[in-house]
Amino acid sequence: MTHYQVKPYSNIAKIGLDRLEGTECSLSESVDSPDGILIRSTKLTKGHIKDGLKAISRAGAGVNNIPIDLCTDKGIVVFNTPGANANAVKELVLAGLMLSSRNVYASIDFVNGLSHLEQMKDLEPFLEENKKSFKGTELAGSALGVVGLGAIGSKVASMGVALDMNVVGYDPALSVEAAWKIPSEVVPAESMKDLFSISDFISIHIPALDSTKGIINEELFKNASNLSLLNFARHEVVNTKHVLKYLKQDNLKNFITDFPTPELIKRANKNKDVILLPHIGASTSQAEENCAVMAVNQLVDFLETGNIKNSVNFPNVQLPRSTINRIAVTNKNVPAMIGQIATSLGELELNIADMTNVSKGDIAYNLIDIENEVKESAIKELQKIENILNVRLIK
Repeated sequence: MTHYQVKPYSNIAKIGLDRLEGTECSLSESVDSPDGILIRSTKLTKGHIKDGLKAISRAGAGVNNIPIDLCTDKGIVVFNTPGANANAVKELVLAGLMLSSRNVYASIDFVNGLSHLEQMKDLEPFLEENKKSFKGTELAGSALGVVGLGAIGSKVASMGVALDMNVVGYDPALSVEAAWKIPSEVVPAESMKDLFSISDFISIHIPALDSTKGIINEELFKNASNLSLLNFARHEVVNTKHVLKYLKQDNLKNFITDFPTPELIKRANKNKDVILLPHIGASTSQAEENCAVMAVNQLVDFLETGNIKNSVNFPNVQLPRSTINRIAVTNKNVPAMIGQIATSLGELELNIADMTNVSKGDIAYNLIDIENEVKESAIKELQKIENILNVRLIK
């Protein structure tokens, strides 16, 4: 039986770390070359990716603090925890909708500035006279656009339906599993331009990828009218410069985001059309615990069995264990690799009891259960095959 060392690079909730007890994995903050890494917000660099590292598990959805391409090239599996913080983010989106629709932020500032009115006979008529300045709009009957209908976006869409909003969704990469979670009342938009042209509120829930960097920009804002834009996804997906430009026009009414920048802070201090929060979307005790438990469970399952669930760079794989000896092989996704691996196993006199092969992009991953004893010398022979990234014996 193999023993694995797991190193935490962030404050991971204790309820998650407790899941390591009774497993083949142990927590070690001092180990230099761990088998697995647990992180939340710590930014990993090339220096963290040591020889022997097999997997990184992020207690959260975003993975822009992990060098994904480098990990993929080295055959290192990167996990995240989609959905574990979905309810926390959904509730903060609700708060953002209320702040933007009812002028709550400006109203609080106004009342807090009335300390000079010390008598109710002076305060009451002054409030009555000025409250019309803060008249808002109800969410019911308004159009809510949701960009990205994954674990969080689908919850936001459902919440919008429950609030009697007219919900329109856009997600070109919508999976079948995610589609089942979306209420039938949600109308699909043909494009983001269409979504921006018909929505009163838009909530963004897409990951930060090279393909999504700055995707929410002036080409979309041109189609909007008096729009409230909410970003509780990632800072990188919204072009802040374009937001500031169109806040000065009638296209954008206000911008509510969990990702402050110096430019946005300056705007917020001068105007009440920008509301900034300090990245607290998943900052609830429940979300942190859910993410920690999910991150640890996925990491332990992979290290002990080779099975993969919720990886951002590897395919999902679930193969029930049929033998004591299991080999995990990661290779470049090129032709004839299965044949080469099977031939090599035959030459090593290793008999296959069960196996699976799946791929994702440029990566292919194999789990192979072997009926007879597997020696380390056999693993070294398999590693010599061209286009093999790594081979691991799991006992």
